[in-house]
Amino acid sequence: MAIIYKICPASAWREAERQGVYRGSADDARDGYIHFSTAAQVPGTLAKYYSGQNALFLVAIDAGALGDALRWEPARGGDLFPHLYGELDLGAVLSVSELQMRADGSHVVPELAS
Repeated sequence: MAIIYKICPASAWREAERQGVYRGSADDARDGYIHFSTAAQVPGTLAKYYSGQNALFLVAIDAGALGDALRWEPARGGDLFPHLYGELDLGAVLSVSELQMRADGSHVVPELAS
């Protein structure tokens, strides 16, 4: 099973749990798809887009459960990133964990499955 990850403000994820679906962030809406990262890409994504932000969740998702709506497309540095063209059905979620922030604004990245 391939696992991909979504970094999400805790408040937005709690709203998704109430609604039963995650529709993405404002950036996702602007780009037309939900941005995800592989395990190897999570540290770079955190550093580039989330430095200094607290109350973040790291959501692990079964990539295979997303079907044809999930596409792997080149992005930062030419790496292929997973993009979901549609809503995230919460049935594909494997786990949700809180990300801890260090005093310098960086985040502690747990050991991730890929």
